[in-house]
Amino acid sequence: MDTTRSATDTSFQAITPHRAFEEIAGQIRAMVANGRLRPGDRLPPERELATLFQVSRNTLREALRSLEISGLLASRKGASGGAFVREGSAEVIVGGMRDLYHLGAITPEQLTEARIWLSELVVRVVCERATEDDLAALQANVEAARSADRAGHFEERQRLHREFHVLLGRATRNPIIAITMEATMEVMGHFVARIGPRENAFTLPSRDRLLKHLRSRDADAASKEMAAFLERMQRGYLAQWRAARPDV
Repeated sequence: MDTTRSATDTSFQAITPHRAFEEIAGQIRAMVANGRLRPGDRLPPERELATLFQVSRNTLREALRSLEISGLLASRKGASGGAFVREGSAEVIVGGMRDLYHLGAITPEQLTEARIWLSELVVRVVCERATEDDLAALQANVEAARSADRAGHFEERQRLHREFHVLLGRATRNPIIAITMEATMEVMGHFVARIGPRENAFTLPSRDRLLKHLRSRDADAASKEMAAFLERMQRGYLAQWRAARPDV
């Protein structure tokens, strides 16, 4: 049974032809902002919307597509399909930061620097807010990374190391921090893939020390451990990146 609420009670207004798709998108955004459209709501069918806005269906589809790309709407197929207001998602922010990195708007120096600053803040908050389940998830991640390391699985080990930071971000219970950390680690993954494999023997011991500090709720020690670890990683990453690019 389809329990989603249909947005048939909203009052759309006809728009002017100039940049029509932007005006349509603007009206829909405003309705989400003021609560007249909520996550899970289904917009009226395309034919009805086109009539309400007094535009062609192509123009309407351009507006809906722009909202889908921005992460506000989701399109579903089938008899119960249509355009729906999406639940909150980090995908757009993560993708946007990734694109900025590939475009050169975020440099490796800026990326690794921001990672240090963000992580120092995160571990302090985690010391206050982490639950036993959070700490168990972090411990399980470390053990999985240790197994991948022993097996020589570099890609899996790197993925798990990045996931550790994402788990820390989520343990803050702050969605802005969690999303920012997720986006940062997504970009770090692309940066590491670009510069190639790098072995080190200090990540897992640092993880063990950090978890000890988190369990004892020692924010100063946890922050110090994280900063020292990431500053060491930063020096190694940037040296490797510059060696691969002698013009830098």
